[in-house]
Amino acid sequence: MTTAAILTVSDTRQLATDKSGQWLEQALTAANVQVVDRKVVPDDLVDIQAAFLDFERTPLDLIITNGGTGIAQRDVTFPALQPLLPTPIPGFGETFRELSYREIGTHALASRAMAGFNVREQLCYVLPGSTGACKTAFEQLIAPEYEHLLFERRK
Repeated sequence: MTTAAILTVSDTRQLATDKSGQWLEQALTAANVQVVDRKVVPDDLVDIQAAFLDFERTPLDLIITNGGTGIAQRDVTFPALQPLLPTPIPGFGETFRELSYREIGTHALASRAMAGFNVREQLCYVLPGSTGACKTAFEQLIAPEYEHLLFERRK
């Protein structure tokens, strides 16, 4: 069974109020992916990296983050995680922004969503914090392709 962990980056949410993290957990479970852990951390570069690295030390297939991918000064998820993903998958971010553009227009340009593999060969997705964006990414990109990406990386 595929395993995953979810990391929400937010200064205002906790586990009980984290709608995007809850949605992702339900969607993963429905896709027969076991969610091993789910955390919420503030928009702080060190806190984000520490939580991500905790997940990286856990035997997981997927790590999915949501939140902090915009361009506001408090949005530090991208600079926190980009160095921890040495094998990027550029097509994910490009395609996600294209899909988002169709849904929300030019606001999609501010998204720094990305995907890649970390040094432990875990497939990592870095998503915006809105539930709509998480749905778009999961339903149209992650669910149809994560098994193939894991297979290709591990062969």
